[in-house]
Amino acid sequence: MSLLAQLGRPAAALVGLLLVAGVALAQPQPTDAQRQAAVEVAESLRYGHYADISLDDAWSRRAFERYLSVLDGQRAFLLADDVADFRHLEARIDDALFEGDLNDIYALYHRYHERAESRFEWLLERLDEGLNFTYDSDMRLELDRDEAPWAESIEELDELWFKRLKNAALTLAISGQDDDQVETNLRQRYEGQLNRVRQTNEEDIFGLFMAAVTGSIDPHSEYLSPPPGESFDIQMRLSLEGIGAMLQSDGEYVKVASLVPGGPADRAGVLKPADRIIAVGQEEGEMVNVVGMRLDNVVDLIRGPKGSVVRLDVVPAQAVDMTRSRIVEITRDTVNLEDQAAQGKVIEIERDDGMHRIGVIKIPTFYVDFDAWQAGEEDFRSTTRDVAREIERLKQEDIEGIVLDLRNNGGGALQEANSLLGLFIDRGPTVQVRDARGRISLYGDTEAGTLYDGPLGVLVNRLSASASEIFAGAIQDYGRGLVMGTPTFGKGTVQTLNELSHGQIKLTRAKFYRISGDSTQHRGVEPDIIFPSLIDPELIGESSLDNALDWDTVRSVQYRHYGEPWRYLESIKDRHRSRAAEHPNFRYLTQQAELNRRLREQTTSVSLNREQRQREVEEQEAEQLGLENQRRQALGLDMLEEWIDARSEENDEEPVEQVQVQEAAHILLDFALLSSEGYRLANRD
Repeated sequence: MSLLAQLGRPAAALVGLLLVAGVALAQPQPTDAQRQAAVEVAESLRYGHYADISLDDAWSRRAFERYLSVLDGQRAFLLADDVADFRHLEARIDDALFEGDLNDIYALYHRYHERAESRFEWLLERLDEGLNFTYDSDMRLELDRDEAPWAESIEELDELWFKRLKNAALTLAISGQDDDQVETNLRQRYEGQLNRVRQTNEEDIFGLFMAAVTGSIDPHSEYLSPPPGESFDIQMRLSLEGIGAMLQSDGEYVKVASLVPGGPADRAGVLKPADRIIAVGQEEGEMVNVVGMRLDNVVDLIRGPKGSVVRLDVVPAQAVDMTRSRIVEITRDTVNLEDQAAQGKVIEIERDDGMHRIGVIKIPTFYVDFDAWQAGEEDFRSTTRDVAREIERLKQEDIEGIVLDLRNNGGGALQEANSLLGLFIDRGPTVQVRDARGRISLYGDTEAGTLYDGPLGVLVNRLSASASEIFAGAIQDYGRGLVMGTPTFGKGTVQTLNELSHGQIKLTRAKFYRISGDSTQHRGVEPDIIFPSLIDPELIGESSLDNALDWDTVRSVQYRHYGEPWRYLESIKDRHRSRAAEHPNFRYLTQQAELNRRLREQTTSVSLNREQRQREVEEQEAEQLGLENQRRQALGLDMLEEWIDARSEENDEEPVEQVQVQEAAHILLDFALLSSEGYRLANRD
């Protein structure tokens, strides 16, 4: 029996995709301004982009596939025949850009629009008839269809959407909603998606096509439409004004990419990278389902005045099923310079020979008060000045080394990365920048002297990017200290914003290289001592982005070595491994990271049988609960009866963050003791 027969509605009643209420849809047409902008974008990519771009037929094929992915990434609306009707564009997109001939581009969108509109109407008709689902079959729904073949018929898509509708209803039912709530939520979701499709205009279509064009080159180049209002800048940066977070699309879901250090979400501790937001609500009123909603529309819902509260229904990154969501509240606020200021503290380490003290300075971002600096004020705030103040304070507390904590530091002012390095070296280069013409500029510290020449460590993670990678890479190249943590983000490119006759284009114009000649692009900085990480590199980082530019090298520059920490690495690693094997939090980190990887590889489909679905989820969560309780038992904490996404510990700091800082201090102390012993032996000989 077909799925349509189960629904009790003949497929013949679902035809008429080219008509809405009996009125033919008018095909949108590009404006003259958009045609001209297309030509300018093509010229900018060909002559202005860092990479050697050839907008030829080979590129055109990639751009065509990218456009299909932008429109219908899960291959759930268009048919194989629809794609075949526009297959000639494979060899024509380059010509269409240079000639400003966008008619067929808009026609393809129009075809998608018709299919999408009819599909959401179909879903609403199913809701009108009543769901009446039974969840006892052996059906499974494939979750990722980006490489699935295009459907050959409407009936084939009907069966897919029947499964998707059933899965959506089952997910809500398992989360505790009754039949009326399930129907209300699904109706809200599909009516919202239908309305958004119907409200699409020519500028939206042009923006989607330009996203395909620039996205086929690299993930950081993008076309920016003319601003419709003051919200444009925030929307196009994919950031959330008011809570301090960065978002990106992930299929039908909106995913947290990173948090702004010191921002409301960061301070609240309720959002983490790779969390998915499935609904948004204000302080009062109903939650609005945002599954399938455009990213800029989600941004609009989350934005709001300072002091107001936004509610987010969040599925944690580690959750094994979309039913495991929770509602969090965040008070909107602005991010002040003080919230991002570097802060130092002392960690005490007890060893057989007594108590040792290591300083730790947390650097959330590379900041500078540009307004005060440009006004000539002598006491302007900056990362370098604040870190210098903390170093002077820590030196008064008899520390034996300093760890600079750059975890979650997404970068900032390049000049601050240069000047900060100057606190630890006596002049020298910090980074090479190669432009689109192959010319290399060298930047560095020009001031004589150092503020601190003692043992130094740098702690990084997957969210350490850009200027953080430049700083950590330079410390590593100079042999000035040890880099610890996880491989960094890999953002090693520079973008500039250029005006067009219609809109703007953000273009990748240059690339960063370490003084050793290695690029920070794609690979990031590989730490000397690697820690396990719960941030999945398949989901977060430059290498997870489509068409990211490759890693490569240039010539190294002349620079001195301040030390040879690699001489002691094997001994340091042995000591680290011994401690990590004994520490419950480190064991948990290693085991949980492996479990997350395995679950991600296994979860390619979900069961539409309620008992089977719950059994699969319970089995997966039982594994997570077992790991969590092993950790808790070893630490003397209360055991949990069910798995939860534990966001904080009794010390107001996550176990992951706490153990990494503590272990970084231990490693630096080992390095300090080993290097001082090596110095004594060398001088005695």
